[in-house]
Amino acid sequence: MQDLGIQVLFQGTNFLRLCGGIWVSLRIALVSMLASILLGILLGSIMTSKNKIIRFICRIYLEIVRIMPQLVLLFLVYFGAAKHLGMDISGELSAVIVFTFWGAAEMGDLVRSALISISIHQYESGYALGMTKKQVFMRVIIPQTIRRLIPSAMNLLTRMIKTTSLVVLIGVVEVVKVGKQVIDANRYTTPDAAIWIYGVIFLMYFAICFPFSKATSILERRLKD
Repeated sequence: MQDLGIQVLFQGTNFLRLCGGIWVSLRIALVSMLASILLGILLGSIMTSKNKIIRFICRIYLEIVRIMPQLVLLFLVYFGAAKHLGMDISGELSAVIVFTFWGAAEMGDLVRSALISISIHQYESGYALGMTKKQVFMRVIIPQTIRRLIPSAMNLLTRMIKTTSLVVLIGVVEVVKVGKQVIDANRYTTPDAAIWIYGVIFLMYFAICFPFSKATSILERRLKD
């Protein structure tokens, strides 16, 4: 009787290797998201500037990110930097750079939208209470902006975690790459291992992303109440 493919998961360190691979994906997403939030807040504030030139430059950056596929950006950074700039950049660092470049643009636009959605009366009420411009911004505007940003930021993190599967194409040994290595090593002894390995990878992504997705839905409902 042919061995079931699921047995491959429990041979040697295969399952632990898959867990290590998903941690690589999660690490890339978390580091990129943290940098994206910090840069996005700064960018979003700049995008509300009254200077038309600054707004035009920010708009060009945002449109480039929206139009250019993340895979092309990965290739440009990983292969382009190595060939034309003479820089030895690892696949993981290239992924962080690209996802931060992408995430900062998305977060910046979210911050901009949140800032301009706050009524002018909020500012006027703060000034009427004797607050300075800085106090109004820190005590009135920022708390409301963060409250509106949290669901969107969590949604962006979920998208970023899923998109990390692309980094396998620049040599990063994340969960999809590990899964392929396990499948190739057992191709002849357990030919149906692929369905089980990729099934487990699906469950890993689901276990990580679903709580974020559910929390986003709950927060959005509460914010509407």
